[in-house]
Amino acid sequence: MLCGKRVLLGVTGSIAAYKAVDIASRLVKSGAEVFVVMTKSATELVAPLTFRSISGQPVYTEMFTEPKMWNIEHISLAQKADITLIAPATANIIAKMAVGLADDFLSTVLLAVNNPIFVAPAMNHAMYHHPATQQNLGILQQRGIHMIGPAKGYQACGTEGDGRMSEPAEIIDFLQNFMLNREIMKGRKVLVTAGGTREELDPVRYLGNYSSGRMGYAIAEAFAEAGAQVTLVSGPSDILPPFGVETVRIISAEEMYLEVMTRYAEQDIVVKAAAVADFRPAVRNEQKIKKDGESVILELVPNPDILSALGARKKHQYLVGFAAETQNVIENGLEKLKRKKADMLVVNDVTAPGAGFGTDTNIVSFLYPDGRKIDLPKMSKLDVARRLVQEIALNKGIGSKE
Repeated sequence: MLCGKRVLLGVTGSIAAYKAVDIASRLVKSGAEVFVVMTKSATELVAPLTFRSISGQPVYTEMFTEPKMWNIEHISLAQKADITLIAPATANIIAKMAVGLADDFLSTVLLAVNNPIFVAPAMNHAMYHHPATQQNLGILQQRGIHMIGPAKGYQACGTEGDGRMSEPAEIIDFLQNFMLNREIMKGRKVLVTAGGTREELDPVRYLGNYSSGRMGYAIAEAFAEAGAQVTLVSGPSDILPPFGVETVRIISAEEMYLEVMTRYAEQDIVVKAAAVADFRPAVRNEQKIKKDGESVILELVPNPDILSALGARKKHQYLVGFAAETQNVIENGLEKLKRKKADMLVVNDVTAPGAGFGTDTNIVSFLYPDGRKIDLPKMSKLDVARRLVQEIALNKGIGSKE
């Protein structure tokens, strides 16, 4: 998928700069044309000649050196690239990108880039978790910049934790998958639900669940990457919505039901990843319930079953449900799949390590009405989401309309 593509590779002053040599080599072997831009700090760690020998192209390091070709180099370089990869990306370059600073060749080029940008963070664990760095990363993601990693493990400073750059093979796989998925859902309208719902008891209390919304937000991001027009109906969550996705905020299950059903007719695909409350209090107290030492009995009534309602009204739509189980995972999942009349069900055991609520990873199985089952190993929720997009496109023939 990278063959014939022009890749702008930005290398910054992290000790992981030596891994960028492997990245450049893998890109060239995949058939890509690679243009390397190095910061001054990066040249202290790896010689520009190394990248020039591998890429067969001039290496750019300074704004005001003699042009390697007769044009305004930082503009022409930005315009000719198909994708841009910053690996390693230090906290410094991430901060520059967040505020739009242009004080060297690389940061100036990045202001002129109009193609997909990928950032592979590489820094000390404490630097990565500093509030300023986390805020800057959030700003970049809000703008549609893609994050690759970081990974966890031993770091050059002697500490251990997340912050080290992802391995070159993983970075190349990420780019390959992005190019593979890009536009396979072009022209399709997709609705995704995410997060948990809250059922109010009184003005200060509610019934809820542990859902963070990470899986649903990842699915919305994966469909947007694939070119779909995505609407995300989300319960309360502190996650930033993916770039280019229309986000509708709701609180309760009834609110989610109304928003989803209103939009259902015009959708091509609906993915119900939200953890919707099955019950709500029969009565919402207008004032705070006071503790008086006596037991409180709550009467609960059923909420609308959104997935069942969608299955009953389904016409041209492709309907995907989710099931978070704690026992008899596959058996319960298959029963739910058939009862709800979904086309596909994604099921997981939330008690398994790395698969529960609030984690960055998941372990799922894809179930189909004919009994087929596809088991996925533990992977990031975004990777699960991308596999889901691929399964819908490949197994059910839903792809680009072109």
